[in-house]
Amino acid sequence: MHEMMIKHTETREAIVSIIGLGYVGLPLAREFLTAGFQVAGFDVDKDKVAMIRDGKSYIDHIEGDFIASYVSSGKLTATSDYTELEKATFIIICVPTPLGKHYDPNLDYVKTSVKSIAKHLRKGQAVVLESTTYPGTTEDILLPILESSGMHVGEDFFLGYSPEREDPGNRNFTTKKIPKIVSGVTNKCLEIIKKLYSQVIDTVVPVSSTQVAESAKLLENIYRAVNIALVNELKVIMGRMDIDIWEVIEAASTKPFGFHPFYPGPGLGGHCIPIDPFYLTWKAREYDIHTRFIELAGEINSSMPYHVVSTAIKALNSTGKSIRDAKVLVLGAAYKPDVDDMRESPSLKLIDLLLYEGADVSYNDPYIEVLPPTRKYDFDMRSMVLTPENLTSMDLVVIATNHSCYDWDLIASNSNLILDTRNALSGAGIVKDKIWKA
Repeated sequence: MHEMMIKHTETREAIVSIIGLGYVGLPLAREFLTAGFQVAGFDVDKDKVAMIRDGKSYIDHIEGDFIASYVSSGKLTATSDYTELEKATFIIICVPTPLGKHYDPNLDYVKTSVKSIAKHLRKGQAVVLESTTYPGTTEDILLPILESSGMHVGEDFFLGYSPEREDPGNRNFTTKKIPKIVSGVTNKCLEIIKKLYSQVIDTVVPVSSTQVAESAKLLENIYRAVNIALVNELKVIMGRMDIDIWEVIEAASTKPFGFHPFYPGPGLGGHCIPIDPFYLTWKAREYDIHTRFIELAGEINSSMPYHVVSTAIKALNSTGKSIRDAKVLVLGAAYKPDVDDMRESPSLKLIDLLLYEGADVSYNDPYIEVLPPTRKYDFDMRSMVLTPENLTSMDLVVIATNHSCYDWDLIASNSNLILDTRNALSGAGIVKDKIWKA
């Protein structure tokens, strides 16, 4: 059976179904479509399904024309009807794995998806989880649910884990160019899954177990979270010493070995780095291990929006103004430059804290016209147009996201007071007394 699946993969007869058409699922669908596969997308969000069917994209870096062309050809379909899974050869799960209120893993989306798959599972299908999770999830959670169908892994169906590595907006490393880790519950599972991804990804990296693949994803993001926490802490320390942390990092980066630069900011954003490390923290408790390093990094990074607001208060005080009733413009709502992705964006926390302090807050983001409701916030705000008059009317401008399209000369020339959390202005060669850093 697995030989037939491999053959159908090579001939593009295999149908690929992707559950979750978000920032991971839709770019992955694009690669499979480009490689000649038929793709069936599944999502519980009926608005997303409707937009795909209408040939529209809701993710900035995926072109609507691309979606429309494959929808019209019949190569791309979208639905919320999971009975359609029966037609698939490969089923890839790309759903969110958020944290609960107490920083415990919330696998509800994964479990719901797998239960739906199990109801329609047939012989000759392969299931791959891409969602970030703790070691053991694939074999401890997914496998029993799928085998409840009466079929056996490695014989009737195939199961594996391949962690997503999507980096929205990164033009140097698109989905196709980012090396793909693959794993399988059995050798046949690994062989089939490796064959699938090798059709669309330039470099495929097989590992010995699903647990290794799950752990590798966590290590990647823990590594980043810890090092970002380090430079964030150094930013606060060196700020007290009147030392520019960005200049320090630039100087240290001249060492050609043993050093990799990380940069401070107003906090962590995105679905990965602020969340994924705590999946390992939770799992480690089963083994009576307290992950002090990871938790400390989380505390430091979570404290950065408070540090920014504290600095904003000091900056306003230096001009004889109070934060209460001050007109504050936050530049950037996305969590990183040049994307429309607001997941866990520190800008939202900044806006929330500034409002709590009594400030009159506005925001601008060329990629996000309106701040939609999120799990934590509901601001009902619309992006302010960046004009000299609007900038001049502000008591303070906070640079939270350094979009490359921002006209830094316009911003620096017309703002009364600036708090730069990204070193954007110094990077553009602009130095003025009215610019504070945080």
